[in-house]
Amino acid sequence: MVFYFTSNAAAAPYTIYMGKDKYENEDLIKHGWPEDVCFHVDKLSSAHVYLRLQPGQGMDDIPKEVLSDCAHLVKANSIQGCKLNSVTVVYTPWTNLRKSPDMDVGEVGFHRSKEVRSVRVERRAPEQLRRLERTRVERFPDLAAERLSRDRRERGRQRQELREQRREQRLETQRKREMEELRSYSSLMKAENMSSNQDGNDSDDFM
Repeated sequence: MVFYFTSNAAAAPYTIYMGKDKYENEDLIKHGWPEDVCFHVDKLSSAHVYLRLQPGQGMDDIPKEVLSDCAHLVKANSIQGCKLNSVTVVYTPWTNLRKSPDMDVGEVGFHRSKEVRSVRVERRAPEQLRRLERTRVERFPDLAAERLSRDRRERGRQRQELREQRREQRLETQRKREMEELRSYSSLMKAENMSSNQDGNDSDDFM
């Protein structure tokens, strides 16, 4: 089971989701999307909370209100963290998650520490959590199939972009050729390159 939440704290809504337990966390780690950002309480056991960004967005594009929603949600779903007044929440792109065979179920590391950021949750936020809880939807998704569908759409989008780029290149090549032909024609039509009968270049030769 996966729990889905909607953050309406910013101008545009964002989807947040997390697994019910550590076994579902394994599936989320395996079948995440490149647009996902993973949140976890630092040095404590907690749920893996994922924020799905729009294509082209990065961590710098996360509104601070949405960042706060994710941080409070992951704190509230940490057995130890939920009892503490303040915790540090770390977050990183899904592509930076590292899973090795020797790790326990639900455990994850990072490929590059420089891509890991942190935010401090200093206080409880019951109203914030209630707002998110009202949006919660429980689903049993086929995560592998959803990822495959996403990848197909992305490949289609990339192919379309490539076709558009090639079309623009062809048009640009055609425009350059037409400009070169126009400059060549203009050069031929310059006054100093033209002759007249008065120059002795009469083509009709009468005796």
